[in-house]
Amino acid sequence: MKTRSLVILLCGLATAGAAVAETLVVNDQIQVRESSIERPARGSTMRAVEERFGPPVQRHPTVGDPPITRWDYNGFSVFFEHDRVIHAVATGH
Repeated sequence: MKTRSLVILLCGLATAGAAVAETLVVNDQIQVRESSIERPARGSTMRAVEERFGPPVQRHPTVGDPPITRWDYNGFSVFFEHDRVIHAVATGH
């Protein structure tokens, strides 16, 4: 149950990040534009992320099973399962 809740939370965060930074309304239609913010690729290791982007602004405690960790950077957040990137979300900050 915890894993399902975490997945729902991650999906919500992904949607919220895109809504803040990249959602447009054109002719009364909602359009989502791809973010131009460089983010880590899925499958990258924590070490590779830190080497490429530097230390995160904030590291959140690991939660759940499998363990999920979030690192926040200026403009995006990275979600790891164990030590691998599963999602990187533009936050609009």
